[in-house]
Amino acid sequence: MIEFKNVSKRYPNGFEALKNINLTIGEGEFVAVIGLSGAGKSTLIRTINRMHDITGGTLTVDGTDVMTLHGKSLRAFRRRIGMIFQSFNLITRTTVVKNVLTAFVPGQPWWRATLGIYTKEEKMKALEALDQVGILDKAFVRADQLSGGQQQRVALARTLAQNPQIILADEPVASLDPVTARQVMDDFRRINQETHIPIIINIHHVELALQYATRVVGIREGEIVYDGPADQVNQETLDAIYQTKKEGAA
Repeated sequence: MIEFKNVSKRYPNGFEALKNINLTIGEGEFVAVIGLSGAGKSTLIRTINRMHDITGGTLTVDGTDVMTLHGKSLRAFRRRIGMIFQSFNLITRTTVVKNVLTAFVPGQPWWRATLGIYTKEEKMKALEALDQVGILDKAFVRADQLSGGQQQRVALARTLAQNPQIILADEPVASLDPVTARQVMDDFRRINQETHIPIIINIHHVELALQYATRVVGIREGEIVYDGPADQVNQETLDAIYQTKKEGAA
């Protein structure tokens, strides 16, 4: 379980990206975080795995206060959380399966990581992860030969190979065309339904958020202004999140 209690995040320049956030996310949830650019969506996602440190309040994951973690304990904690980015973050000049195998590098002895040596079990897990996202046939193709959607599937397979307890996705379909974006969102929903791993996605596409997520968190200027079922989001809710009504309008 992920629990934010009165969490704030202020950057060194004084900008307050998160203000008094109270939020609980449980096992099996598929949560879409929506809002305008600069509202705090990415910051919220990235505090969960300590890519960004909070500056106030308490953030716990499965009962562990993430701000108490340092060194080896922080690295071990991060290995439990899969992170997917808009830019895929693949090594494009090598094969798809080798990209997935990098999921095991943080837990390897330095000499195996340096030499690129993987166990039979690790190789099998990498192939199984590719099979989960439907691109096992691309295992030995170079990553730069794939479409954008296929590359994002490789990133998802790499995350699944970690055996994560949580999956975070920061604008995972922003650079994809509408058809491919839906295919990738299909993968996220299926993985969530099959594994019950909680998935938290920061997403600009409101229609995709409402179609695929079970829960929506709307953020405006660093504050949560909506938190509830996706199927209960209406135009009034969207107006509040996106400030589409002018001040003083009836």
